[in-house]
Amino acid sequence: MKKDILAKAANEARGLAMDAIHACSSGHLGLPLGAAEIGAVLFGESLNYYPSEPRWLNRDRFILSAGHGSMFLYSWLHLSGYDLSIDEVKSFRKLGSKTPGHPEFGETEGVECTTGPLGQGIGNAVGMALSSKMAAEKFNTADHKIIDNHVVCLAGDGCIQEGVAAESAAFGGHLGLDNLIIIYDSNDVTLDAMAEASQSEDTAQRFTAYGFDVVTINGHDLHAIDSALSTAKEVRNGKPKLIIAKTVIGKGIEQVAGTASAHGEGGAKFIDEARASIGLPKEHFYVSEDVSAYFSKKVKSSKTRHEAWLTLYSSWKKANPENADLLENGPTLSADKLIDVIPEFPAEGSVATRAAGGKVLNALASALPCLISGSADLHGSTKNYIENGGDVSRDNFGARNVLYGIREHAMGAVLNGIAYDGIFSASGATFATFSDYMRPSVRLAALSKLPVQYIWTHDSVAVGEDGPTHQPVETVASLRNIPNLDVFRPADAEETASAFASAMGRKDGPTGLILTRQNVPMIDALEKKAIRRGALKGGYVLLKESSDLSLIILASGSEVSVALAAAKNLGTGVRVISLPCMELFERQSSDYQAEVLPLDCEARIAIEAGVTSPWYKYVGLKGKVVGIDRFGISAPGDVVMEKLGISVANLTKEAKALI
Repeated sequence: MKKDILAKAANEARGLAMDAIHACSSGHLGLPLGAAEIGAVLFGESLNYYPSEPRWLNRDRFILSAGHGSMFLYSWLHLSGYDLSIDEVKSFRKLGSKTPGHPEFGETEGVECTTGPLGQGIGNAVGMALSSKMAAEKFNTADHKIIDNHVVCLAGDGCIQEGVAAESAAFGGHLGLDNLIIIYDSNDVTLDAMAEASQSEDTAQRFTAYGFDVVTINGHDLHAIDSALSTAKEVRNGKPKLIIAKTVIGKGIEQVAGTASAHGEGGAKFIDEARASIGLPKEHFYVSEDVSAYFSKKVKSSKTRHEAWLTLYSSWKKANPENADLLENGPTLSADKLIDVIPEFPAEGSVATRAAGGKVLNALASALPCLISGSADLHGSTKNYIENGGDVSRDNFGARNVLYGIREHAMGAVLNGIAYDGIFSASGATFATFSDYMRPSVRLAALSKLPVQYIWTHDSVAVGEDGPTHQPVETVASLRNIPNLDVFRPADAEETASAFASAMGRKDGPTGLILTRQNVPMIDALEKKAIRRGALKGGYVLLKESSDLSLIILASGSEVSVALAAAKNLGTGVRVISLPCMELFERQSSDYQAEVLPLDCEARIAIEAGVTSPWYKYVGLKGKVVGIDRFGISAPGDVVMEKLGISVANLTKEAKALI
């Protein structure tokens, strides 16, 4: 390790951060300055990456969990040769730049995850490490070890304090993810005050109890950092690694270093003095020729390692053509193709959509070898277990079912990490009312356009005796408010087939599958193919009027059968529309939407066992919505539904009053 040049690179990275944050008068100086030596060793020595192939399969993944310190990452991506010019660094936080306030996946090469909400990056790192373990088990052979990488996550005090980090670390330790390295930038400062004001635990002992190897170092000692990282990468002992790096927040700006004031841009006004004190010239956004030359050599050595890996990969590919096709292309089946993989359900009878979902998932699992499932200790209730798929454990990374334990928040973040990695298609399940525990991760999945599938069962007050704590009334509506999240609430087993096919076939965002606990009758108003095709469009005419159109009834999920039964009481001019996925329906052409929901018919009523607000955009101010704008009741599910007006009789009464 060349200590002198890395020390110089650390100070120049500090300078880039100071200048960028000063230029836009916003941002976080503390971590980029305090962790500069960590960045120098990571990007200058330790990490295995190749900037010309930023998504190289066997690269080490680096995740900045403390995303507020984004200039740390941007400085090092620029210095190490990624496609991030000095002009982009100068455009920090400006409209249209590749250097947004917090790192965003897909916007900047080298950014592995969208981070900012604290602790999420740790969960993402656990997901990536799990993905790498599973991929190594699935694709490596005795002759060709094509996957042998590490996941390195840099986290701060805020990340370590967040509950999602605790859940995720416990899960990673349980699985023995020894390809995971978390660096804790421990500067003893939080935003409001010194860390001692809000924490007094022994973090080293906590992570040791989780099953981590833990070491504490001076985070400004280049040799100590290099030694800790080298040991962490070399020792594969069934334990993830935590490196507690004691640092000085805002190091380099004497006036704020080591204080809470160093968190924001407050120290930027002192940068001219600070730059001089650490040996930087007056020229802003300065990178010396020798630092540039050092990283140019690093890129050349990275290219050599990458080329050696390509030779290995080529040999593996020739010996394993089917797996190579799967790894390179993944399953390319669209929803229209996937729907044909799913057998038809019996025409009569009734089945809970959670049970139907389990059958659909298993049918799709045979067509999608990289599909994995998981549940927050509820497989017996959520029914999403892949039969004969085995349970993932530290001794079996070739299995297909992940047992997350009672850790919904971690499950969401881990699912995102798996999806960011891009090798496996991941789904996770819990009760719908507990989706709120996952919500920050779901929001980030939607923001990052990750193809994650959420299976949320026990979808309404029909849950019954468990009472209002377990009866979601506002949950589905609140999920519909998340941009780019498809929320699919199917009416029966056939619509459930479409819901899963749509979710598994989607590539540009997540899908929430909202499924019933109770049995619901099979729809007999249309042939099955018509139901499946219609549901794939998000909404369709389930029962068409046979005389002049006088009323439109809209419904989703278990209330579709209620709508059909009420229509029989209301005459031949009634149309029933099943609307299992509003988001998908609204992506259809305006002509199709008008065909399903004619603008000239203003007599409209909707029914759903939840809050009424989402439906008014379809029924208009002259229409009505039969729903539940209150919390539920502890009683048998059918009794609760009747009591709260989700019934054929009440819908018929309200519809008659409307027309």
